[in-house]
Amino acid sequence: MVKSERRDSSAGEDKEEARDVAVSDQRLQDLGYKSEFRREMSLFKVLGISFCAIGILTGMSSAFQTGLFSGGPVGLFWGWNICSFFMFLIALSLAEICSTYPTMGGLYFWVCKMKPDIPILGFFTGWLYSMAMVFTGIAGNLTVALYLASMAEVGQGRTLTRVEITAIAWAMNIFSGIVNTIGTKAIGQMSMFNVWWTLGGTFVLTITLLVKAPVKNSPDFVFTNFQNFTGWESRGFVVLLGFLQAVYTLEGCETAAQVAEEAVRAEILAPLAVAGSIAGSWLIGLAYMLSLLFAVQSIASVQATTYAIPISQLFYDAVGPQLAQLCLVVVMLSQVMAAITNFTASSRLFYALARDNAFPLKKQFMTLNRFQAPYWGVWTSVLIGCIISCAYIGSAVAFDAMLSSAAISVMLSYLQPIIIRVFWPDSIEDFGPFCLGKWSWPVNFAGFLFCVFVCILFVLPTAYPANVLNMNYAIVAVGGLLVIITINWFWWGKHSFQGPVKTFTFK
Repeated sequence: MVKSERRDSSAGEDKEEARDVAVSDQRLQDLGYKSEFRREMSLFKVLGISFCAIGILTGMSSAFQTGLFSGGPVGLFWGWNICSFFMFLIALSLAEICSTYPTMGGLYFWVCKMKPDIPILGFFTGWLYSMAMVFTGIAGNLTVALYLASMAEVGQGRTLTRVEITAIAWAMNIFSGIVNTIGTKAIGQMSMFNVWWTLGGTFVLTITLLVKAPVKNSPDFVFTNFQNFTGWESRGFVVLLGFLQAVYTLEGCETAAQVAEEAVRAEILAPLAVAGSIAGSWLIGLAYMLSLLFAVQSIASVQATTYAIPISQLFYDAVGPQLAQLCLVVVMLSQVMAAITNFTASSRLFYALARDNAFPLKKQFMTLNRFQAPYWGVWTSVLIGCIISCAYIGSAVAFDAMLSSAAISVMLSYLQPIIIRVFWPDSIEDFGPFCLGKWSWPVNFAGFLFCVFVCILFVLPTAYPANVLNMNYAIVAVGGLLVIITINWFWWGKHSFQGPVKTFTFK
């Protein structure tokens, strides 16, 4: 009797899942696309994809010094909460569009559908965002190498050369490619693991720092202390420069859209993951940041560190060499998963662009292996990563410029669909289940203003007086990328790309 009930229950669940898959496939067909991927991702897996891409532990740890030296604790605390609020508004804007167009093209496809009369907008968004995802993955893999270099310095007193660090970055790029080649199931399982790793890692780091730090800073220090290592005299401008740490950390929520065609009821799950990942990251990041501020022993010591990653010095001063390595391992593994997810997103973007004749070698980039992975896009990302990583051997400044351009490119990519929703509010006629209603335009307008503000802030000099070593070359890198995309449009894109190409038509 019990076995019979279990069989009936299992059969009922299978039927319900089959109905959900049919609904998702039907929605994709309504958008003109045939379903090519198996829908194997649940809400938890899709949410994990965005959590992976945001990488709250890694973003906070890798960029912590930016806020610490530009405003100090007071700038970090208020900058984190202000930026989290506006990034949540941006996430709500993107989630509403994602619910309407749940396809793996994400930002690119949304722009194409909302402004089909201006195909160049979609082309630029697609190329800019796909390159941003590749560059972000490259930055993540180099950061893993820097964490390993810091561990070698803390544990063995050995300083790795730039060539050795670059070799590790190459290995991590290749590893990211291998994991992505295995396909959807592997990425889904990893994304679920990342959620628990982020929660557990934050708990471990917070408790370790607060318990083991020899001196705990006072609330007055944590919430009011101001620091300035930039050379700029304006306190307000210095605090604003510290905002870059928060924005850099919180980018990536939209990555859930890149696996929308692999999720059941993507029109509901993907937008929930986009908005939920920012809300969760806001709270988790705040807890982690406060533990760092209460535990930091000397800001001057962090500023003068010789370690490859400055936060290694904070860990070393607060908990000693052995526990410092434990802290670095927790953050490093989170960074590994974040970098893998970025290549997941870039490979899906290449697939979506090729499907619509916005990318060369259409047949190859649309080919899936037996693991349901668009492996041409995966290994193109790996190849670009290995080539660009070589720049670190010659100049860390040049490499930093290329990678900081990724953060600006992501914000510029966010800006495209939000601009359309602000100035052409009727661009969407039939909304999906996730709809902001009367709040849609105000939320989009606030997100638009913040995107413009951040894009300007990202290209301003972060140190004064500026010289060849501390100059912010991000505008040069972004400008170069835009020039390349422009040339590509006039040379090839305008002749082949007319907008999304339907792969499914109703008879």
